[in-house]
Amino acid sequence: MEAKKYQKIVDKHAPKENKTVNLITAFIVGGLIGVLANFLLELYGYLFHISTNQAGGYMLITFIFIACLLTGLGVFDNLVQKGKMGLIIPITGFAHSMQSAMLDYKKEGPIYGFGSNAFKLAGSVILYGVVSAYVFGLIRFIIFGG
Repeated sequence: MEAKKYQKIVDKHAPKENKTVNLITAFIVGGLIGVLANFLLELYGYLFHISTNQAGGYMLITFIFIACLLTGLGVFDNLVQKGKMGLIIPITGFAHSMQSAMLDYKKEGPIYGFGSNAFKLAGSVILYGVVSAYVFGLIRFIIFGG
């Protein structure tokens, strides 16, 4: 069978995504995560008598912990199916990518298993984040000076 005919059959029977619903869902879930983050900032600031900037670290640690816990319990992927990109784009997605890679290779031990595979997906995010920060910093330096 020709590749074009086969692709036409696959496209005909593949489930169609409703991109508008996905967009609205991601927007709402991402907004709820923002509301929860702000609540945690205020809560930690009040409980520990610290500034909002200092409470930000505690809030991030809380989100990382929750994402790793839910990944370990096997729940995070199901939540992402419902919450779409609104759940995976914040720091929770970064924590999930590291935790899931570590869980996949845990049988190979601490060095060759999760130690060497922890940054499998997250490593590319870090790499391109650092490179793009350098490039934009260099552009800013050239345009605006030191």
